[in-house]
Amino acid sequence: MAKKISLIILSNSGTTVKQLAIPVVLLTALALVTALGVALVGIAFHDYQSLRNSLGTSNHIAQTIEEQREEIGQQRLQIQAFAHEINALKEKLVELDQFEEKIRVIANLAPGQTDGNLFGVGGAAPEDLEPQLELTQRHEGLMREMHQQVDELASASQRQENSFGNLLDKLEGQRNLLASTPAIRPTGGWMTSRFGHRVSPFTGRKELHKGVDIANRKGTAILATANGIVSFAGKKGPMGNVVVIDHGHGMITRYAHLSEALKKQGDTVKRGDIIAQMGNSGRSTGPHLHYEVHLNGVPVNPVTYILN
Repeated sequence: MAKKISLIILSNSGTTVKQLAIPVVLLTALALVTALGVALVGIAFHDYQSLRNSLGTSNHIAQTIEEQREEIGQQRLQIQAFAHEINALKEKLVELDQFEEKIRVIANLAPGQTDGNLFGVGGAAPEDLEPQLELTQRHEGLMREMHQQVDELASASQRQENSFGNLLDKLEGQRNLLASTPAIRPTGGWMTSRFGHRVSPFTGRKELHKGVDIANRKGTAILATANGIVSFAGKKGPMGNVVVIDHGHGMITRYAHLSEALKKQGDTVKRGDIIAQMGNSGRSTGPHLHYEVHLNGVPVNPVTYILN
């Protein structure tokens, strides 16, 4: 027989109103259901809290992923910009190489060290990079090409630098040669005797006149016709007072019949410097300058070297 628990319901006066008999099993079941309900509520609350925390973590992860995605997008845009710059640098390097060759042609110089091989054997420039990739595509291939072309540009720029250095040396040499080549009239006046064979006014015999005579008033300024160093300044027999300038490259000029030399041996002169005054020292028929140009020890016609 099932056990029961009696419940007595009392009135306000304390008298018994009603007595109930509740089975113990029912009370036990009720207690279990209540406990189970409380447990389920606790589990639900815990799941809610966990879900809420997970949702916050998910939002943080989503935000982090979005920030990383934006950063990757910016990096890829920078990669594309660098690719454009590499293409532009390569184009400028090719233009410089072509410009150098033009200068060499104009200056009548031999081809440069690159000689059409700026980028090594074959000489052709690498094909332009293709930076316009979708941001969703992988950029590893573009990065490899960029590294390769940067190395090629470094080598090409070194070759170009060496070639420009060689060009500068050649142009400097030509500039020095031009500065050391007689190119102007040594003085103002009238040319009274030219270069070549003539009858000497002193001997009456035909002889080689090694220079030209330019007549003017005594004291007229005599100019150096090119850069050089005074190798002689003083009296020299029938030529009277003489100044000789060594211009290098086998070239010398001689200025004779001077009234006075204004430079001494060892002085450095530049084209246009006043080196003496016109006179009629030595064997002379009147104030004039006797001007000679010698190339490798051989007298040549000075008129060839008068460009003004």
